[in-house]
Amino acid sequence: MKKALKNVSFAILLLIMSFIFGQETAIQKRILIDVGHGGKDSGAIGINGLKEKDVVLDIALEILKLNEQLELPIDIYLTRYSDTFISLSDRTKLAKALKVDVFISLHCNHANNPNARGIEVYVTNMKSIHSDGATWFAFEFQNEFKKKLGFVSRGVKFANFQVLRETKDYCPTLLLELGFLSNGDESSYFSRNNNIQLTAIVILQAIQKQ
Repeated sequence: MKKALKNVSFAILLLIMSFIFGQETAIQKRILIDVGHGGKDSGAIGINGLKEKDVVLDIALEILKLNEQLELPIDIYLTRYSDTFISLSDRTKLAKALKVDVFISLHCNHANNPNARGIEVYVTNMKSIHSDGATWFAFEFQNEFKKKLGFVSRGVKFANFQVLRETKDYCPTLLLELGFLSNGDESSYFSRNNNIQLTAIVILQAIQKQ
């Protein structure tokens, strides 16, 4: 994947942008993007000093910017719009208050093994009426990241994370681990603005398919 990530060019970025801007959203859905960590909670810290809280905020804000340029923008909200700390319970309460159709939590990964790499998508391990929809959506995200960004797919996984557990009965809910900041190649990848933009485009495309 190291070679694949480094070969993502700005020309490809422009090509994908031209594609999504020509798409239309048939059904308006309300999406809440949970921007992981923030404030006193930096999350994972990459080998180049990159902080998880900053990476996911940059991606989320770019999603908002790109969405505004769509012919029919999606109704997207964030759990935080700046470097602030929001408790996990407040994040899930916001999802319920907004009555969102989809909840997506953005994170970056970290491992003691510097060779660990790739994308993980989590859904709740507790059954709900939205389990099948969330699982299908998770596989869509995996396919998009593998096909368009060249990331290794580490599979769809099941967990009892609080943000998943407390939103499972209200809508399909996912938690994305967007690569390993402990991996030199992936941490370097997210330090470049054009790759932040490309990641945001792929996430927005996947949301459009939901």
